[in-house]
Amino acid sequence: MKLSAEITLYPLQDDYLPIIKSTIEKLHSFNGISVETFPTATILVGDYSDVMAAVNTSMLWSYEQYGKCVFIVKFLPGYEAR
Repeated sequence: MKLSAEITLYPLQDDYLPIIKSTIEKLHSFNGISVETFPTATILVGDYSDVMAAVNTSMLWSYEQYGKCVFIVKFLPGYEAR
């Protein structure tokens, strides 16, 4: 099944842009998904397991690198957002 996930990241630090940029770079490192970045969100599209693995791994990585951040994720199963 295809899955689209729209992610918005709110770092809880003053210098938030480098955190957002590095997290987007991390999302681009996954195979099997497409990543498109817009001013307010990043959209991942791919097979369900690939998208969920990218979200899971990226959230853990972000926490380990930067501490607490707020992630808002909208999942659209069976839909290719573009």
